[in-house]
Amino acid sequence: MKNLQKKLQQIDGKSYKGYKSIQGRYSFHRYELLIDYVQGDPFAAPSKIRIVVPDAYRKIKSEWKQNYNRRVYTEDAIARKVASAIAGNTIFSKGSGKSGLIAVDAPGQEILERTAVGIESGQVTICLSVGLPANGRRINGKEAEKLFFDAIPSILEKSIFKIKDEEIEKSVKLADQHLAIRNAMRENGWISFVADGAILPRESGISNRPMKKAIPFESPEENRVSIDIPHQEEPITGMALKKGIILIVGGGYHGKSTLLTAIERGVYHHVRGDGREFVLTDPDAVKVRAEDGRQVTTVNISPFINDLPHKQDTKQFTTENASGSTSQAANVVESLEAGASTILIDEDTSATNFMIRDERMQELVVKEKEPITPFIDKVKQMREQLDVSTILVMGGSGDYFEPADQVIMMDQYRPYNVTEKAKRIAEKYPYARQQENDVSFGSLPRRYFQPNSLQIKQGRKSKIQAKGMSTIIMGRHDISLHYVEQLVDNSQTRMIAEILRYLDQHKQLGKERSLYELLDEIEGQIADKGLASFAPFPDQHPGDLARPRRFEIAATLNRIRTANVKDLT
Repeated sequence: MKNLQKKLQQIDGKSYKGYKSIQGRYSFHRYELLIDYVQGDPFAAPSKIRIVVPDAYRKIKSEWKQNYNRRVYTEDAIARKVASAIAGNTIFSKGSGKSGLIAVDAPGQEILERTAVGIESGQVTICLSVGLPANGRRINGKEAEKLFFDAIPSILEKSIFKIKDEEIEKSVKLADQHLAIRNAMRENGWISFVADGAILPRESGISNRPMKKAIPFESPEENRVSIDIPHQEEPITGMALKKGIILIVGGGYHGKSTLLTAIERGVYHHVRGDGREFVLTDPDAVKVRAEDGRQVTTVNISPFINDLPHKQDTKQFTTENASGSTSQAANVVESLEAGASTILIDEDTSATNFMIRDERMQELVVKEKEPITPFIDKVKQMREQLDVSTILVMGGSGDYFEPADQVIMMDQYRPYNVTEKAKRIAEKYPYARQQENDVSFGSLPRRYFQPNSLQIKQGRKSKIQAKGMSTIIMGRHDISLHYVEQLVDNSQTRMIAEILRYLDQHKQLGKERSLYELLDEIEGQIADKGLASFAPFPDQHPGDLARPRRFEIAATLNRIRTANVKDLT
């Protein structure tokens, strides 16, 4: 502690690069401070530090980390407390650039595995980003002393040393409840559960917080189930959707897409008070949509599209500029290739000709002239041959009544099970359109990516960097993830960028193992060695990383414009 203070006094007023001399480990009362990385300029990315608090000063009970869920929820609770203390901090260091900045990778509404806080090895580790104070490009040692000896101790005092056992135990209990619901879903073959009383609408289009005065969700009687969950006397009730083909219908602005959005976000767990904390979905559910202009590389879209003009091969389809229908076909097939067991689709973001072709259009444009087999003719095969369910928002075509196992109608944000009525209507008005499918769904690709797919060089230097949630800069190219809708956190995108860097550095591509097997290996390494094992310096500050799903990792690989892919089938 005194050693750091002495160093700051010695380098005060010197060139900013003199801060490099303070890298190292320092002992404070009740915690250790590790300065892992020092920024080279006051306007550059902030410096990285770790705070290590031994169990002797903040006991982490063994039961709080006895399983994966409990550990993640405990770390999440601490990270939220640190973020709150930083937001309420009133001790600021002055200076140019990022001087005085103190930040933690703060969780949003979802509870994700993160590197911001760790509770392993009998200690709590908190990773912070700080802006070392400067005047112009010279060290401001006095303000740096205020940062390290006033601001950070105050934040720690109001967070890690203040958080009560009851606060952590509240999060641990939520972890147990989520796990109990997940177990009930597996045992009963439910692909989604939406609790009675859930608040599904969000505050606004740019806010993920619950809308005030929103209509609470109330399950249709036909779908209402009851689940016994721990730490609660009364069972929880709500709507269960069984495996199969689920149609969500209703008038415009009555809540169809709001329900689907809640379901698609239910692949993640949500913090108490979010309104969707008891909305849970098959963790292998993937939302797909049309995505005009995306790169597609060696994907077998022949289950949906065949006999393109100019004899373009659809069994190993490649394009730099996919249309709405070809992009949606590729998105479905790629999701299945990665292991999706439920597909989520909203007609509002779909290509119309991919979803349906009615009898009038079939008569005008005969099958021999139409390369697309619409989704309606494949959805039953996905269910019966691949054991893949579909949840589909549809307001414009009653033709989907026929294959649907359940039809849920939203009316002023209230759901009604209208399956029997929809089936009677389907019988009363049988459609005259012809089925356009073969007997079999068709084969799924087993592709692997060649090493030169990852071209991360920008001149002589390697560059791979996440820019927000929707873009990764790789070498001279950008990877656009704007339509990968189940990415929910910037730190997930940073993690995917680190995975790509790791795959390139350790030459993990080019082996004849399928994309599915590669994703298994990545998930296995995260489970065995943690997220930090993909960071450049895993034994130091592991960065601001959060765990992505395998499907968003696959989606990123599939959107690389320099991808070189071979199919093992």
